Amino acid sequence: MVLYLFWGDDDFALTKAVSALKDKSLDADWASFNFERINADQPEGALAALTQAMTPPFGMGKRFIWLAEPPFLQQASEAVTQELERTLPQLLDSSVLVITGKKKPNGRLKSTKLLQKHGEVKEFSAISPWKTDQITDKVRQAAKEVGVRLTRASGELLVEAVGNNTRQLYNELEKLRLFGSGTVAEGQLDGHAEAEPLDLETVAGLITTSTQSSLQLASAIRMGDTGKALELVADLLGRNEPALRIVATLVGQFRTWLWVRVMTEAGERDEKAIAQAAGIGNPKRIYFLRQEINGLSQPQLLQAMPVLLSLESEIKIGRNPEATLQTKVIELCQICRGRR
Repeated sequence: MVLYLFWGDDDFALTKAVSALKDKSLDADWASFNFERINADQPEGALAALTQAMTPPFGMGKRFIWLAEPPFLQQASEAVTQELERTLPQLLDSSVLVITGKKKPNGRLKSTKLLQKHGEVKEFSAISPWKTDQITDKVRQAAKEVGVRLTRASGELLVEAVGNNTRQLYNELEKLRLFGSGTVAEGQLDGHAEAEPLDLETVAGLITTSTQSSLQLASAIRMGDTGKALELVADLLGRNEPALRIVATLVGQFRTWLWVRVMTEAGERDEKAIAQAAGIGNPKRIYFLRQEINGLSQPQLLQAMPVLLSLESEIKIGRNPEATLQTKVIELCQICRGRR
């Protein structure tokens, strides 16, 4: 494949994929001659990238061009569209052109359709924080990739610690890999020793677990623990967690709880049916979600939703994020504490 279109807001995962493709394409001795990154703010950047992609590499290996955040992913001029239509079918096999953007490309544009036709498109969007089953799968996949063996308990701890932060996930796994390698080296006798899975106690002592997550905030609100909830709000904002991202997690979690409560009270017992309605990938989570909402009634959850939507609206129109979050969190805790 000559052309790649990578997009999404998970900068770390996207950049990691570009780097892997770059290392695979370039000859190390000729990399400085054949690699070029072109940013969106460079004049005629798109046309320059296409020209480079039509130029044979110098020496060994391939030519690698990285075009970052080109405007034509969202709005393309006629000139750029025509150049893409003319050039993309003629790209040299000795070149690799990677185009990246944070936002999803505008699928209605002819330029996007041309990229989809002639290249490979891959999404690198961060997993929603409340989709813990997907995060768990990602942690397992990353651990296998890095070469770290975990027990079930230590894996769950890592999921809780890193959430959907891909950069932190790989940083923690690299730390665990180095520790595991050292352990094997100390006891290795025949050169074929395999690292034992790292247990909960070992992982807890090595990774950063002080990070408070938006899911923990949702749990504190569910329990009606105002003091803990306000402490978590301050901690999240203090770590520069975007207010709207916090709100998105709260809305997603409360909506999931509401669906589970509605389906359960309607007499539904099939966990797969409830999971499908609630947008949950792993039906086994339904058992635990039911336990979480034992103390919450359907009216309470219904009453919480307008408060959450009001919170989102007020932050979007420019209200002070900290004061708004504090006020609404107190109101939500009062709602959830209603029957306690």
